[in-house]
Amino acid sequence: MKFIEQNIQGVWVIEPSVFSDDRGYFMESFRQSEFEKFVGKTNFIQDNESKSSRGVLRGLHYQTGEHAQAKLVRVVQGSVLDVAVDIRKSSPTFGKYVAVELTAENKKQLFVPRGFAHGFVVLSDIAIFTYKIDNIYAPNHEASIIWSDPTIAIDWGISEDEILLSGKDKTGKLLTEAILFE
Repeated sequence: MKFIEQNIQGVWVIEPSVFSDDRGYFMESFRQSEFEKFVGKTNFIQDNESKSSRGVLRGLHYQTGEHAQAKLVRVVQGSVLDVAVDIRKSSPTFGKYVAVELTAENKKQLFVPRGFAHGFVVLSDIAIFTYKIDNIYAPNHEASIIWSDPTIAIDWGISEDEILLSGKDKTGKLLTEAILFE
């Protein structure tokens, strides 16, 4: 596996070694000892999966306080643009983001540490998206930043009229109004 720290400290792209032949492929998608060597100790406690159609945008979500979550995400079918936004007020990269295209073909993974808002938009007809998390979902501590916040100015890679949002994702706060991490 190749671990590549991004331009925001703590955010990592992980590229697995893939062994292919005419029968298909094999890859190791996670090994605790390798992960800890580069990223650090993280105790993942749950795996989640979602299926979405083109244009579905989920995010920018996070949980506050002791309920914050780190995530290790990847795509097993299709492609998405995955985004992590630094919402740590004291960080030199506060309000900046990392965007990575994750596809079933490139098999890249993105590690999103605590203190970041996270979201993705589906670029293919459908996408199956999986993620490991290190803390349980606590609905009373969930928060979101609006996907279109002009101070963050994320280029989602598709036109705004293609974007499909849930009611929750239409009502996120601006970064300047959000509950943030210190």
